[in-house]
Amino acid sequence: MAKETHEFQAETKQLLDLMIHSIYTNHEIFLRELISNASDAIDKAHFESLTDRSLLEGDEAFQIFLTPDAEQHTLTIADNGIGMNRDELIENIGTIAKSGTKAFLEQLKKAKEENKDLTDKEMIGQFGVGFYSAFMVADHVTIVTRKAGEKQAWKWESNADGSYTIEECEKAERGTAITLHLKDAFCGKEAEQDFTDNYELERLVKKYSDYVRYPIKMDFTFEETPKDKDGKEIEGADKIKKVETRTLNSMQPLWTKNKSEIKKEEYNEFFKHQFHEWEDPMEVFHTKAEGTVEYTALLAIPAHAPFNLYQTDYEPGLQLYSRHVFIMDKCKDLLPDYLRFMKGLVDSPDLSLNISRELLQQSRELKAIGRALEKNILKTLSRKLKNDREWYEKFWNEYGKSLKIGIYNSIYSGSDTVDKLKDLILFLSSKEGKLVTLKEYVERMPESQKKIYYATAKDKETIEQLPQMETLRDKGIEVLYLLDPVDEFAIETIHQYEEKPFHSISRGDLGLDDAESQEVKKETEEIQKDNSDLMKDIKEALGDKVEDGTFDVEDLAMGTIRFDNGAQLQIEFSWASNVKKETRFVELRGTKAGLNWQDGEVEFYTEEYGKCLDVIPTNYATDREHARNLRHFYDVVIEGAEPCFKPQQGIDMIKILCAVYESARTGREVVL
Repeated sequence: MAKETHEFQAETKQLLDLMIHSIYTNHEIFLRELISNASDAIDKAHFESLTDRSLLEGDEAFQIFLTPDAEQHTLTIADNGIGMNRDELIENIGTIAKSGTKAFLEQLKKAKEENKDLTDKEMIGQFGVGFYSAFMVADHVTIVTRKAGEKQAWKWESNADGSYTIEECEKAERGTAITLHLKDAFCGKEAEQDFTDNYELERLVKKYSDYVRYPIKMDFTFEETPKDKDGKEIEGADKIKKVETRTLNSMQPLWTKNKSEIKKEEYNEFFKHQFHEWEDPMEVFHTKAEGTVEYTALLAIPAHAPFNLYQTDYEPGLQLYSRHVFIMDKCKDLLPDYLRFMKGLVDSPDLSLNISRELLQQSRELKAIGRALEKNILKTLSRKLKNDREWYEKFWNEYGKSLKIGIYNSIYSGSDTVDKLKDLILFLSSKEGKLVTLKEYVERMPESQKKIYYATAKDKETIEQLPQMETLRDKGIEVLYLLDPVDEFAIETIHQYEEKPFHSISRGDLGLDDAESQEVKKETEEIQKDNSDLMKDIKEALGDKVEDGTFDVEDLAMGTIRFDNGAQLQIEFSWASNVKKETRFVELRGTKAGLNWQDGEVEFYTEEYGKCLDVIPTNYATDREHARNLRHFYDVVIEGAEPCFKPQQGIDMIKILCAVYESARTGREVVL
């Protein structure tokens, strides 16, 4: 088969260009990423061999081998893992990180626009473009690979010029060998960092990949003087060269050690290697349990949420081991979905090496382990919330949405998730603009307050401009700001906290029971009674367009008209004793609007449109004919009939319309 030439995707070209021009400063990280990829390939070979031993081709000694060549300026990383065929080379290498590439570039562009300095760890770790970090130190990369169980090997080459080639080749062993043709800056004694130096490579393996469970080997060449049969050096003899193959990593699984023997730095390095993270984890959980079920768990909360945590292509789950032998990746059945951000592994001698995913779902041992892990994680989060608020708020900003989704999803799962999570959720509060728990909110409620008040909007500025907020602020009542779309779903699922129901300040009666509110309630009821004819005629005038019309009991006198299209219009009333009857003006989103009346009729107008409509007669009680104009006003504002108003003025104009009548009839000031 002739050599094929393929073009990289446009996004891939962009990313390669970034790599070549070194957007990262920590160049040595390429080695850790390539070793991690090699380790993953061996994991896959081992897993596949559990059901098909022939794939190992008689070679069961898994290993990763480094071969530096100072003369040729190359470094080769080889493994005897699963290998790749032609199609897999194109899919896994020719297309970078699939959907992650686009997100990577968008994030980088956004960071530059906002003048943010994203670290190497954040960028590579979040978007999984680590393989191409090789082009930070190499100007040409060659891959020779043969998939286990297949005879044909393939050679992939690219110098990151926008294309790559694929051709058939020979390779005796299964697996993959990646050869980096190093740039001058990264080889030789004068180099910035010499990646052909054995001792430098040994240092990097110890630093980044010491806990890789497969041996990472490299040949060391040295000279020594020959020795006689007694082990003494022979004087005058010429020195001879010897080659010694050394294993560079310890390979002892970290989770098998006692916690007292493990340093924090060791935990950090283990998670960064094992789970392709690039920052120290936020928190580590190391648990050993004996009894009905025996297991060791080593889990962590990553420093940052992955960009696709809430997308369908994200695969949650923990690694499974049995007696230190890897048996499964991404086991979703251990932890509930609201803990999908957790990373780690579980090692249990009670699990079978050949257990299938179907049997796992029915495994009593696995369910017991999962319950214990969930309990331990939630207990730790609760302790952090109590004793380290700064840490917890950082955690909440990264993963709080997962907990809120977990509460909402409990509707379908029928679990007790609400009780587990309700004391862990935080909301922004009107009190000092800080995050608070529901417990903190309830503990400082005034004795007369019977409800937990909340408001929903895209930002807190919008909420703070709501008219209801002024009333609640004056009474010293705290309001929770629900700024995420999932917040209100979570609140409605919880329903109440410590027998205090949740109440949206935008929904009807605020239910304030103090003396002042009771007085307003009485006045509101009087207004409702006095205006029963008004609401009746509004409904008659608008006909089937109106679903309902009432005056609700509220801390402000408020009329509500509900239209069948879902619109809900509220009319607020207030009054002042020094208002002139001849003309009243109100400010309508920067547009001056006013109303006059003469010859017994009220006139509504704006500066832009002039006279809009004869609205309601001054003496409404004796002349109701003009109320029919409400229907025309509805058609103008809602249905778009002529004359045409600005769409955004529609709802406010209907509010004014009804308030106009009240003002004209009673001599009270119009207030929106």
